Order: sequence, then C-alpha cells, then structure tokens
Amino acid sequence: MNIKAVEGLNVSRDTISIYFVNAALAGVKKLGMDVDTLLSHVGIEAELLNQPKARISPEQYTRFVKMLWMVTQDEHAGFSSQPRRLGSFAIMCQFIIHAKTLGEALERSVQFYRLFGDDWFVHVERDKHEARFIPHIPLKDDPNHFMTESMLMIWHGLASWLIDRRIPLERVNFEYPRPEQADEYDALFFAPVMQFDANRTEVIFAVDYLDLPIRQTEATLEEFLKSAPAQLLVNFKNTNSLTSRIRDVLKSHIGEEMPTLNDVASMLYLSPQTLRRRLASEGKSYQGVKDALRRDAAIHLLLQPRLTLEDVAQQVGFSETSTFHRAFKKWTGVTPGLYRQLHGSL
Repeated sequence: MNIKAVEGLNVSRDTISIYFVNAALAGVKKLGMDVDTLLSHVGIEAELLNQPKARISPEQYTRFVKMLWMVTQDEHAGFSSQPRRLGSFAIMCQFIIHAKTLGEALERSVQFYRLFGDDWFVHVERDKHEARFIPHIPLKDDPNHFMTESMLMIWHGLASWLIDRRIPLERVNFEYPRPEQADEYDALFFAPVMQFDANRTEVIFAVDYLDLPIRQTEATLEEFLKSAPAQLLVNFKNTNSLTSRIRDVLKSHIGEEMPTLNDVASMLYLSPQTLRRRLASEGKSYQGVKDALRRDAAIHLLLQPRLTLEDVAQQVGFSETSTFHRAFKKWTGVTPGLYRQLHGSL
C-alpha cells in the first residue's frame, strides 16, 4: 500500500462544510449573478449546494472566495450596499506594517476602515486584562452573520500573523442564537468558552498580546498578500485543542489500524477518562475524530485524479471499497464516485 500520498497531504486541517459556500453566495445572488457558472470556475459543482453534509477542501474554498471578490470587484463580495474596492485590504496592511506594536497596528487599521464610514469595520477594545475584536456590520447586510464571522477570522488571523504567533482566544460571544452549523465553530473560533445569545458579538484574548512587537516586514508582507486575506479564512488549525492534538497523533496511522482510545490517551499522558471528558467538552468523541480525519483525507485524495477509488479506499484504511463507499456517503451525503465527478476529477 502506498501511504506516501496520504503523508504528503495536510490532513491535519479540517475540510469545510458546504454551508459556508452557500452562505458566501448570498452577496452574488443579491447581485443577480449566475451561481452555477461561478462555481464551475473553481471546480465546485452546484449540485453539492443541495447536499447538507458535503464538504470541500481548504484550497477549494480559498479559490472560491478569491473568485467571489474578483467577479464582484468588492472585498465585501456583494454583501454591502457600499462595495469595498479590491486592494483596500492590501493598502491597509501597508499602512500598518511599520507600527511598533500589535495594538498600534490594529488601531491604525480601525482608523483606516473608519474612513469608509461608520459601518463595516472591526473595533478593538481593551481593558486591564482583556482585549476584544468587536465587529460592526449592519444586520440588514449580513442576516446570516457570514461576513461578521469572516471578518473576525480575518482580523484574528492578521493579528496573529503580525506578531508571528497564534493568539489564543479566551472567549467568543455571539449575539445571536446557536446556529445549526455550530459544531463547525470549534475549528473556526476555538476557545475555552463559546457563548450564543450574548449581549454582543466579540472575540476576547489576553490584552498583553497588544503590546507585542510587529515581527513582519515589507518583504514578508509582499508574500503574505499573495494569498491574504482569503487564506486567513482557512488557516484555522487550533493546536491548543485536544481534538487537534489527537488528529496529529492519528494522521500517521491513516491507511492502517488506528490506535485505540487508551493508546492515544497514553501517548498524550492522559487517563482514558480524562481524554473522553475533555473531548466531550469540545463537543467531540474519539470515534468522531477518527471518522473526520479519514473523511478529510479521503476528500483530499479524491481530488487527485491519478488515484482510483480503490486506491483512495485503501489509503484511508478500508480493505473493502464497498465499505468505504458506505462510510463516505454517511460522512458527506454523497458517494466517493459522485463526489469526484462533481469536482471534475474523472
């Protein structure tokens, strides 16, 4: 069995629910654009939009978001009544890159975006112990909160990049009810406390991070802007979560018999009871983590046309292709053959 194809994939990264593709299309639909044609340009078949369990790779999602910006010529992707011209984010980054500290850089960023008006910006608030990103986006423009959440992810990613270290979030609050896709939020906004129906939407982190120096330069900014800000929407691996640590342990075992829960607990210097309890606190189970890892690896492998379905089945640990077919359909709502066909890989 050729396991190298699996090892070469970044299978520690989650795939992305089709929900977020549907949500991102709201802006272009409002503009009356042909969604089927737009999706075909980035290798996503429109039929997947009707499969609630369907998922795509981070690379596909990045291309998809970039395509939305290009066709709308708007960094708000058609959501805002006042479009934000392409290049605004890049100019903002050039404006803040010479700041001495993260706090100064973020303050400059707020000032930059306030030049466009008093809506559609992210405010930075600080007190003695905590700092907060608070989005200001009119509800009429973003009724499903997609852009609100995307802007928070971009700001968190940008801040982490500027100081060259991931900023751990302490709490995340959402001023709206818990959505159906809330299970996805662990990957997007991992934090010890995540609350819905809060007084306002905000992400909260230790204020000390605002005093850290900027580690990036004009040279590193040039490379960063080749993929940002779209790439910031998929750089969501949360190394602090137990789920992420377990995935890192298991990814070297894809294609073979997976370790038992007791084995993994021993590797992580935890008791089995503690591992189960902490996974449960993250809304996960050990079997669910294994299934999600195999699902994500299968999705990445199916995008490689040189591999047969039998190859993919073996490389994610299934001795029988028929068993793999059943499992993949349970995970995504479609068979692996149909998934590959919908992504133009046949």
